[in-house]
Amino acid sequence: MSPDNPDPERPVDEPDQPSRTPGATPPPADLSAATPPVGPGQLPASTAYQSVLELRYDEPRRPLRTVATVLGAVLALAALGVPLGLLWAALAPDTPVLKTAEGAIYAEPQPEQPIAADGWFSLLGLAFGLLVALVLWFVLRRRRGPVGLVAVVLGTLLAAPVAWQVGRRIGLATFDRLLATAPAGQAFSKPADLRAGGVDWLLGVLPVPHGNLLLPAFGAAVMYTLLAGWSRWPGLRPEPEPGEFSWVSAGTPAPPAAPEPPAPDAAEPPRG
Repeated sequence: MSPDNPDPERPVDEPDQPSRTPGATPPPADLSAATPPVGPGQLPASTAYQSVLELRYDEPRRPLRTVATVLGAVLALAALGVPLGLLWAALAPDTPVLKTAEGAIYAEPQPEQPIAADGWFSLLGLAFGLLVALVLWFVLRRRRGPVGLVAVVLGTLLAAPVAWQVGRRIGLATFDRLLATAPAGQAFSKPADLRAGGVDWLLGVLPVPHGNLLLPAFGAAVMYTLLAGWSRWPGLRPEPEPGEFSWVSAGTPAPPAAPEPPAPDAAEPPRG
């Protein structure tokens, strides 16, 4: 025991501890000191999570890839015009005609078959546009927006004339042969054709469809616009849930828990 060390049981170099009043709450621990600092090559969890989202779900600006995707979709939709034309030829009725000295005339004064052919093509074309837009919305998920809309509209604009030409040519060779060789008064049938639609040539170079050939593109544009308008994602593309990228924040160690305060009624151990 000395003037510098009145307590003989405590070493000289040990600092004085503040007195603790029974029932008092200790000061909160500083958690910022326990949190490990972010190294020079690491990113905070929020920044890393945002960068992963941008890397996975933000489409890079690659115009060549975008153009190739649009061209591929347009060609694929134009090829689908072949089965559409075959279906139209199978459903649309043929028109009965009579051979005369001037050519073929309708066997009935006001036949309904040409109107039915136009009606079947309109219904099939509209349904084709709606279905194609719905399928393309899910197939080209990362190209949703103006790129997908342009692809589906151009594709259906090409598919409609393809379907028309494929459907009208089924049985056309037989009709032309009978028209040239059949005697006057013989009855035969004319394959389905369109009267409410066709293709005009702009400046003799650019084909411009009109009439019910525009219905597939109209249906596709309406369906794609409705899907975009009712989409729950602002960017039209599916966004991940935060749980999908929990591995990003798993690399960052969590701060240790603060030590539990002693019970208020805990007695201080006796000294000396």
